[in-house]
Amino acid sequence: QVQLVESGGGLVQPGGSLRLSCAASGSIFSISRMGWYRQAPGKQRELVAAITSGLITNYADSVKGRFTISRDNVKNTVYLRMNSLKPEDTAVYYCNAEIRPSYRVGSYDAWGQGTQVTVSS
Repeated sequence: QVQLVESGGGLVQPGGSLRLSCAASGSIFSISRMGWYRQAPGKQRELVAAITSGLITNYADSVKGRFTISRDNVKNTVYLRMNSLKPEDTAVYYCNAEIRPSYRVGSYDAWGQGTQVTVSS
């Protein structure tokens, strides 16, 4: 069983910064892609940023230049540094990871429980 535990959400003023963390634990042989998604009230979940095991990144156009995704492959942890936050960044942020639990089986998608980010004055 694999768990993804997120932390770092909260309330911040427009223009402020937050850093989200997500640590994977449990039966893990390897993790390929890790990423962050978000879902605002009444909207579909959308990809914010993703990073491969080789540290190749991609970002949603709405966060390019403001958010930075990174990962620590030793700690099985992914981070999302969010700068210049805007009210429209308000959402529940979910961690996602493509995890292979052992060399005998294939990979599957794991999700965290979500962490609330609210940008408001």
